[in-house]
Amino acid sequence: MALRTLTQAWITLVVLSIVTTGLTLVSEHGISRKLLIAVILAIAAVKARIILTRYLNLSQSPFWTRVFDIIGTVFFALLYGIYLVGGAA
Repeated sequence: MALRTLTQAWITLVVLSIVTTGLTLVSEHGISRKLLIAVILAIAAVKARIILTRYLNLSQSPFWTRVFDIIGTVFFALLYGIYLVGGAA
């Protein structure tokens, strides 16, 4: 894999991590926690997809990319559902 592609993936992961950190600081300023958790989980899903497709070369196999997209979507939806059912404030 080209060094440029890996570098771009790394920069994207760093930026998304900074955004996630920033969102946790914003949570104290009146934004709904349910919305905030949904956004943070969505960012985590995007980061997982970048790691799978760029670093693990999953992009070379459309079938497995689709399988992991489905698994990831279900996993993060379950996490969010557990959060909502748990009644966290």
